[in-house]
Amino acid sequence: MAEITAAAVKALREKTGLPMMDCKKALTEAGGDMELAIVKLREAGAKVAEKRSGRATTAGRIAVFSDIAGKIGAMVDLRCESAPVSNNEEFVQLADNLVSQLAKGPGAATPDALLAQPSPGKPGQTLKVQLDDLFNRIREVFKVERIVRIDAACGSYAHHNGAVGVLLEVEGGNLEVARDICMHIAAMRPLVLLRTELDPGIVAEEMRLQEELFAKENEAIVVEANRLLSLPDEQMQDPNNLQRQVSSHARANNELRRAEGVKKNKAKVIDGRMGLFYGERCLLEQLHANQAKYGKKTVADVAKEAGMKIARFVHWELPKE
Repeated sequence: MAEITAAAVKALREKTGLPMMDCKKALTEAGGDMELAIVKLREAGAKVAEKRSGRATTAGRIAVFSDIAGKIGAMVDLRCESAPVSNNEEFVQLADNLVSQLAKGPGAATPDALLAQPSPGKPGQTLKVQLDDLFNRIREVFKVERIVRIDAACGSYAHHNGAVGVLLEVEGGNLEVARDICMHIAAMRPLVLLRTELDPGIVAEEMRLQEELFAKENEAIVVEANRLLSLPDEQMQDPNNLQRQVSSHARANNELRRAEGVKKNKAKVIDGRMGLFYGERCLLEQLHANQAKYGKKTVADVAKEAGMKIARFVHWELPKE
């Protein structure tokens, strides 16, 4: 059996980043063959990974890549077990390598198909080998949770901690406006691009609730007005002008007239409230979050002024712990 020197163990440790004792054991089993020892270390790591595969991976990093001129966009959701690991330099590099290969390579329909491709940051290795080697050093479960690639002009944005990522498919416009809209999406979290994309059942239920609320509010006004009319007329504070007094009966009659007027304008009132409902959920109808820059303009207005048409967006967030 070949002698396993301290220099050989040190060299293997520097190459793999694994503990000295693991490196010595692998070299011993490989008869001093450095490349075979690396294979054995990976095999041992795979067995450990299989045992730990059931662990929850709620931390991680969302990496994005976009190129408006190159008409490509991609996003990858790489998970791990703990927040500190998600900020590890090599973990960040792995996420960046994954999204770069997804965007610049032939594409991939599944995470496994992507992992089988070459790593842009580790020549001679696949992304799967890069992931497995990192697992061997950190011993946390890693999982490529989601991938998406858009073969069109895209803007993108990711939070500095990788907890949120956005891809925005556009036609025309410029990178600055595309990024600003991506940042808006990250902050305001719209569900859809257009109101027609909302679930009709959800819209119908909201309409029913608003009509019910309208009826209750109007009924409350009438009940209070009739209560005042059932009592002797007296002077009371005007709720619209606290500096003056008004007749309670005069106020009650005014409220009854107001209730009747509101009832006649029910359709407009409901439309206004549904507009708020849509504005909370539909990207193009939302006021842009950066009002210091865009004032009271909607996202649709901002895009239009930039000569941009928004085709779709993808918004991902890591699970909240």
